[in-house]
Amino acid sequence: MGRTRKSRVVVAEDRPLTPEEAEAAAAAAAYAASEADYAYYAEEEETGETAPAPSLAEAIAALEVCGDATRAEAAAAYHKVARRYLGVPVPLIEDMARLWREACTLEERIALARGLWASDIHEAKIAAAKLLTQARMRPDDAAWELICDWVDGFDAWAIADHAASAGARRLSADPARLDRVEGWLGAENMWTRRAALVMTLPFTKQNHPTPAEAAARARVLEWCVRLAPERDWFIQKAIGWWLRELSKHDPEAVANWLAAHGETLKAFARKEASKRLG
Repeated sequence: MGRTRKSRVVVAEDRPLTPEEAEAAAAAAAYAASEADYAYYAEEEETGETAPAPSLAEAIAALEVCGDATRAEAAAAYHKVARRYLGVPVPLIEDMARLWREACTLEERIALARGLWASDIHEAKIAAAKLLTQARMRPDDAAWELICDWVDGFDAWAIADHAASAGARRLSADPARLDRVEGWLGAENMWTRRAALVMTLPFTKQNHPTPAEAAARARVLEWCVRLAPERDWFIQKAIGWWLRELSKHDPEAVANWLAAHGETLKAFARKEASKRLG
């Protein structure tokens, strides 16, 4: 099941907010109160009901029919990215993507996801990611390549996080793909750098990690060291998020990381990282 986020405003440390920080704090509050309710690890049950595989035009038309102009206007104002918004709620997009996924062969699904992403419609991009969000996918090389093609174009948290959820499943299936993800740490695009952390969240989840999982976990902790000096709110949030999730299963590793590197984080990110440490 997904997790419901409680609304929370990030406040700067013991001083008035600068205009830039105030804008980031407002975005953070909206993010926390939004529909960002992602199920990274729970696999949906297949219903057994199938329908004909939709064409790209049919899939976009289905999204359009479910749109809401008021919601679309609010989404455009919040994301501040020049693209078309339909105003379709995420749970409804998930329902449509599930039906399309069941109706399509893997090749058809990848082709549909590619077309939906290329449409540059906000909800279509989310649907594209949802089409590829599946733990058991064989073969999955084409899906992984498509997700990697999307990463450089990430420009807003909702689209980036939904696509990262799909990518996380492919990383879990083949941890050797971390070599490619590590290259994103030097990307000019902040959202691409952030994706390296969000996409590796599954490696925080094991109480008894395999050697490969333990190695991946140690590797990403070093990535957190590399990214921690960045002042961008979303990078700091991602580091705090990653460490908090790890602390549920390996609190000693997080405590050691914070003792060595915690001062490089902003106060809110340190608080996020240490929330489960007591």
